[in-house]
Amino acid sequence: MTAQIPKRDRAGGRAARRALRTATDFAMLPGLRNTLPLCEVMDGAQIEKIDAASMDILENVGVVFRDEIALTHWREAGAKVEGERVYLDRGLVRELIKTIPSTLTYHARDPQKNVDLGGRNAILVPMTGAPYLRDLDDVRREPTLDDLATFHKLSHMLPAMHSSAHHIVEPCDHPISHRHLRITYSSMKHSDKTFMGMTTSPKNAEDVMEMCAILFGEEYLEDHPVTTGNCNGNSPLVWDETMLGAMRAFCKRNQPVLCSPFVLGGANTPASVPATVAQLNAEALSALAYTQVIRKGCPAIYGHYLSTVSMKSGAPMAGTPEISLMNFMIGQMARYYDVPWRTSNTLGGAKTFDAQAGYESATTLSSVMHAGAHYIWHSAGWNEAGMHCSIAKFIVDAEQCAMAYRMAEGPMWGDFDAALAAVPDVGPGGHYLGHPHTQDNFQTAFFMPEMFDNNSIEQWTAEGSKEITARALEYARKILDEYEEPKLDDAKNDALLDYIARREREIPAEAALNQTF
Repeated sequence: MTAQIPKRDRAGGRAARRALRTATDFAMLPGLRNTLPLCEVMDGAQIEKIDAASMDILENVGVVFRDEIALTHWREAGAKVEGERVYLDRGLVRELIKTIPSTLTYHARDPQKNVDLGGRNAILVPMTGAPYLRDLDDVRREPTLDDLATFHKLSHMLPAMHSSAHHIVEPCDHPISHRHLRITYSSMKHSDKTFMGMTTSPKNAEDVMEMCAILFGEEYLEDHPVTTGNCNGNSPLVWDETMLGAMRAFCKRNQPVLCSPFVLGGANTPASVPATVAQLNAEALSALAYTQVIRKGCPAIYGHYLSTVSMKSGAPMAGTPEISLMNFMIGQMARYYDVPWRTSNTLGGAKTFDAQAGYESATTLSSVMHAGAHYIWHSAGWNEAGMHCSIAKFIVDAEQCAMAYRMAEGPMWGDFDAALAAVPDVGPGGHYLGHPHTQDNFQTAFFMPEMFDNNSIEQWTAEGSKEITARALEYARKILDEYEEPKLDDAKNDALLDYIARREREIPAEAALNQTF
């Protein structure tokens, strides 16, 4: 016989729970502390094999630095330089990367949104760089500055996003030479989370640093990371003047950069997973080492962009097993050198937000979480190999990240005894739905996704047979209507706008607006 659950006056509790269900909670999740066991696919001997191969590449093949300042720096540091090719002794590389901090804290405009990075601490960052978007009507078109603002607002409100990034989409209604100013201001204005800084040229990077100094204070930047630059290598084994100059602008102000080889596996790397990782590792180490030549002790992050190339078409692919394996291996190498590392997340190659996009993104997200990545970039919106950012996918990806966040937290043991006490109350053959413990914990015990439909086919049909794209766009409109701008300090806002106006007068505007970087 099932034991009776004592009756309690729960009218007030029901009303409170109804209010919770209808209220939208935009509070940012704290930085992720990942408790999951790490997936390590290499043993110690294999890690050392990759390290030795990478060091051999650095010593005997060399890396091209297409930048006279960098070449001078390397000569002064004791490296062998022949033309533009730099040959790096493994002892020099190891000595330099030892000074990279293994952890750092990003300081946001709202100090409550500061986040730690490194060790077991990670952050989730939206995608950037899309020359097109799929908008609130799911129409693929060129983006505007208003579209970029929409994505920055969504980044601000979606709890699992820890950053507003930078050019999530390209504002094609502004001259290329002015975009970095407007993009940076949009990141700062529409969200008070941490953000990324443009590295599209050395001068653009310097402008970003000046805008950060206006927002946070010149001296504050000296010992407070507030933004992140990304410097892509030209694989195989080339770093160019644009990226190296931007890297110097960030490092001189003690702001972290992602040192990111751009891997198209089988096209600009060998057609082999271990050999690809060995080359990528050499490229990343050469840039990481150079950050410490610029400024000893400045923060830097082992980066990469990973894709494999279809041998049928030459097109980049997402969600493949080799990408997962490389993420696991790169995580091991970054831990071997004790440096934080970046990866890419929820990548899709599909042209619409379809099942292919979902499978590719879920595969990548799962491997990234088990690889132990720290700076988890492109975590929302990426589709069509990065050619467009989809608002619908942005919403669903962010919820997927929230679900992964919950998984990575591990089992919650705080109410174990109280929950276990419900077992004799209910007894054999009963149910827990009406038990006081269930009523008190039903919202927090299990993640309940908003974007997935788990109702019966009859109820789903009665509610309009909406598939996930329609539900996500409907939700995006809803939360955009509820958006409240986190106001900038008036004096700082005026100073930023004055700086932008001055730089736009100084920088020639191109006649053609519809170009991308």
